[in-house]
Amino acid sequence: MRELARLCDDLASVHGDGGEVIVVTSGAIARGRQVMGLPERPSTIRELQAASAVGQGKLYRVYDELLRERGVTSAQVLLTFFDMSARTHYLNARQTLTTLLEWRVMPVINENDTTATDEISFGDNDFLAAQVAVLVAADELILLTDIDGLFTADPRLHPDAHIVHEVSDFAALQDLEIGHTTSPLGSGGMRSKVVAADMATAAGISTVICNGLREEALRAVLAGEREGTRFPAREARYSSFKLWLKYAKPSRGTLLIDAGAARAVRDGSASLLPVGVVDVLGDFDAGDAVVIAAVTQSSEERAATLGKGICNYSAQELRQVMGLKSTAVREIMPRATEEAVHRDYLVLD
Repeated sequence: MRELARLCDDLASVHGDGGEVIVVTSGAIARGRQVMGLPERPSTIRELQAASAVGQGKLYRVYDELLRERGVTSAQVLLTFFDMSARTHYLNARQTLTTLLEWRVMPVINENDTTATDEISFGDNDFLAAQVAVLVAADELILLTDIDGLFTADPRLHPDAHIVHEVSDFAALQDLEIGHTTSPLGSGGMRSKVVAADMATAAGISTVICNGLREEALRAVLAGEREGTRFPAREARYSSFKLWLKYAKPSRGTLLIDAGAARAVRDGSASLLPVGVVDVLGDFDAGDAVVIAAVTQSSEERAATLGKGICNYSAQELRQVMGLKSTAVREIMPRATEEAVHRDYLVLD
């Protein structure tokens, strides 16, 4: 409670200076477990959802009371993976959060664990936080953990590990021992925070990983001082729609395409036509997102992923017309669109 009160002190200070703050929190299941006196974290989906139902309101009430004591009005916002993956819901979530910020209300966001399952969940709150940052075009994403930042190895296991103060090349991190070990502060380990930073910085949002338990750490980050590990914003390559497609829209299948189509899509910014498709994997409907991969000469199993796009055909329809030129496609499906995936609805890796 002391750490949470200190966090709310810092949040209220930023808010009082005119800043706009969105909080993404975890802890509903842990709070529910505590209230119910459960000896250990539940393991089944129904128990996890029930524990979340017990804990969600009580967790938010703590935030609400602490922020209200500091002159800040807050609002509870529960998001699901579907809210992000469905474009209309995504835009509605953005409008709600934008309106709350305009009203000078601080949103406190958590995943709605009472309805989420392993198949339809964000997986951890680092991913959710990055999604929200992209959603509202945040200036900065701050990920709090229980160590001082990203280290060359887990400092709890390797005393000689040292902190990495800045990361501008994510490829260079491949040599570091970045584990999946979680902490009591959330469901994601350091690797999930690095993935979240990769996502946010690709959208032009600078990101910092720092110690939420260390006094003054968050204030230092907010003041622009060197603290934790900073990931500078990269030049945003995509529109908000393509960022949603790249990071929020789940893929329902895969299109394997030939080398010529791959060059046209990758180098010529062209749409993908049915003639370039050599195989359709999975079962999906028109309007679903699909992975687009180029078949190599050695083996189709080693296809190189190019990107993701919204498919204009269902899997069944595309299997009927793949490899055919547009004139032949129209003979089979007179009302079909020319593109299997239009370039405006395609984002490259």
